[in-house]
Amino acid sequence: MDEFVRQAEAWAGEAERWIRQQPPEQIYVAAAVVAVTILVLLAASCLKSSKSNTIVLSGLSGSGKTILFYQLRDGSSHQGTVTSMEHNNDTFVLHSELERKGKIKPVHVVDVPGHARLKPKLDEFLPQAAGVVFVVDAQDFLSSMQAAAEYLYDILTKATVVKKRIPVLIFCNKTDKVTAHSKEFIKKQLEKEVNKLRESRNAISSADITDEVQLGVPGEAFNFSKCQNKVTVAEGAGLTGSVSEVEQFIREYVKA
Repeated sequence: MDEFVRQAEAWAGEAERWIRQQPPEQIYVAAAVVAVTILVLLAASCLKSSKSNTIVLSGLSGSGKTILFYQLRDGSSHQGTVTSMEHNNDTFVLHSELERKGKIKPVHVVDVPGHARLKPKLDEFLPQAAGVVFVVDAQDFLSSMQAAAEYLYDILTKATVVKKRIPVLIFCNKTDKVTAHSKEFIKKQLEKEVNKLRESRNAISSADITDEVQLGVPGEAFNFSKCQNKVTVAEGAGLTGSVSEVEQFIREYVKA
């Protein structure tokens, strides 16, 4: 131990003599470089730690958001839950990844009820989102198409969603049913409905629109590829556990 202390003192002495031999300007430059490096590392660390891990599940009541939430968390549909009037909010490792080795980042998943009077809850969680999963009932799509398009339009035109380029996955749920519509059909119909909404909303004075960003290119038919944030369409069935495309979306935007 004494030998180590003596060696350390010798190194310290040599370092002090070397510093005294250097021009003051060189020492100032070296100190500045060290300071800037430390600041850059601290900033990078803060940005990394502040990266959102929140995924928001949204959509109309009855679309299957709550079942999807439980499938992602527990690998179970909980016997097919009833329509929820309270949001589910939990942080967990995806059930499908529980047995994976290595570092796995937990995700914070929020299931926002689709009831009209609870929509303000969505505004509360969207600014925190790393991604949004918009759940559509593929079996009962035609009867709910207009309402679903209005809800989706509201999300896609939110200033916070557009400015932060928050990705949106349209998940066509219940496609295990024989009478369910395909994701291609649902995508085309939603684009048509959103286009109608865009035209009618654009006719309203901009003074009456508080937090809305214009979608697509003026004068051109709307499609999801024209959105400033990435919008993709997937299909599956929460009740049977066919949610791999949702899990893939989550892992793409909530990185370990």
